[in-house]
Amino acid sequence: MSAPAQSVGRSGAVMAAGTLVSRVAGLLRAALLGSVIGTAGLAADAFTVANTLPNSFYLLLAGGTLNAVLVPQIVRARARPDGGEDFVNRLITVAIALFVVATVVLTVLAPVWVRVYFDTDDAVATRLATIFAFVCIPQVLFYGLFTIFGQVLNAHGRFAAFTWAPALANVIALAGLLWFREAGLPLQADPGAWTPEMIAILAGTATLSIAVQAVALVVPLRRMGFRYRPRWGLRGHGFGEVSKVARWSFGSVVVIQLGFVVTNRVLTRASDLGAEAGVTTAGMASFAPALLMTMLPHGLVTVSLVTALYTRLSQAASDGDHATVVRYHRQGLRLPSVILLPVVALVLATVPVVTATFFFDNSLDQTRAVATVLVGLFGGVVPLGWLYLNDRVFYAQQQTFWSFRTQCVVTGTSTVVALVAATLPPTRTATVLAFGQTLAYAVGALVGFLVLQRQHGHLGLRGAASVYVRVGVPAVVGAVLIGLAVHALFPVLVADRGWSALLGGGLLLGAAGVLQLAVTWTAAHLLGVREVGEFVRPVARRLHLARRG
Repeated sequence: MSAPAQSVGRSGAVMAAGTLVSRVAGLLRAALLGSVIGTAGLAADAFTVANTLPNSFYLLLAGGTLNAVLVPQIVRARARPDGGEDFVNRLITVAIALFVVATVVLTVLAPVWVRVYFDTDDAVATRLATIFAFVCIPQVLFYGLFTIFGQVLNAHGRFAAFTWAPALANVIALAGLLWFREAGLPLQADPGAWTPEMIAILAGTATLSIAVQAVALVVPLRRMGFRYRPRWGLRGHGFGEVSKVARWSFGSVVVIQLGFVVTNRVLTRASDLGAEAGVTTAGMASFAPALLMTMLPHGLVTVSLVTALYTRLSQAASDGDHATVVRYHRQGLRLPSVILLPVVALVLATVPVVTATFFFDNSLDQTRAVATVLVGLFGGVVPLGWLYLNDRVFYAQQQTFWSFRTQCVVTGTSTVVALVAATLPPTRTATVLAFGQTLAYAVGALVGFLVLQRQHGHLGLRGAASVYVRVGVPAVVGAVLIGLAVHALFPVLVADRGWSALLGGGLLLGAAGVLQLAVTWTAAHLLGVREVGEFVRPVARRLHLARRG
């Protein structure tokens, strides 16, 4: 094997490993966070809302623009005599200044943001959420720096650090949560029981983890020879051209965040009403971990596969080669089904065991609250993948206005369902909202299919449906049979709550997952689904390259 092939294989294996480790660490972080603050209740919602504010603000400030405008500028700047160092120095200087100013302003306005996102009449819970927000909002600065540093590395072909830094952040956050547990502090405390020490450990380490994530990229930047020197002024460096792509991207982010505000308010109001009635109610603290678990297969499977296709999609779209665009779209539609359908079927068949395993230190009432939300959200993994694929095709065709319009449909649908859910008893609100999110993904994907079919003609949806049936039927049958065994074995293997539940349940679910994939893939292969081989062969080849490297 040639040295370049070995290098590609080694780099691919390193990036894949970093992504996997980060995702797994994120799940463990969610499990420990549930142990510390609970998965239901106003105190849990207070921290969840406060700790999601920074990412929302970062996306509004620069998320779309950085990727749509600045990254291509960095790549072009490499052709300059200094390798683009002066340009990047100016970019970092201005970015630091902008993010520092924005972070200070956003932090000062923390009480306002809490009132916007957190709908409760409980003054103590509101005060707790505000304190959490003061500590967490500075993460905005570090999210911005992480993206700038990471894109500089990516532009120079250095991908590993950008992939592994989030894993390091999760390790720091995990350490903070373990510190909280081992310090003998009260777990899942009511809003009025939180002390300054508890707040500092929980929110402080959450912010520290994002800071470490950004600072960790300084070392590889220096190793590749980059030296930061403050430079002011961007005139004449290409920043005056804010493209339509960036504007539509920003518009999509705004629409998403408006929908997020509605979701937050509906869920936190449900928690507030549940607290008044004295019943365990799924709120933001139940919705957030369920959403994280839903995004795990989406990120590892759909995003990875579609990202691998994106360069070729873009080239075909640039060449006006409609047949090739359709072929890659068809491939991106079919391939993820080979793993997503069996995984979704098994998780839905074993939801109570999944939540009881991962949220090992929570009451069964709290794990059931997460389970009801997870059922509604996890069914959306497949239509979310369709939506993401269509979105990438629109980007490849420089038609981001269609991406924006599709996002308006998705957010509009989920918002209508959320407002309906707000009129229901609080114990049903989060579940209906979760199913509404899945419905929104499906409606958005349907709109995308209709637009692309009008542009390109036949998309091969009937053939894709045939693949989904031939994979889906054995996946459902296998999930039902394996799920029955899991439900029977779980009480035997896991007699108590706590760490034994995480270990025993994790091993049981892991074995069930391997068996489910084996059964589904064997049956699908016998039914003539060639995508099984197309999916398995590259994975086996990557593992072979990793061993040889």
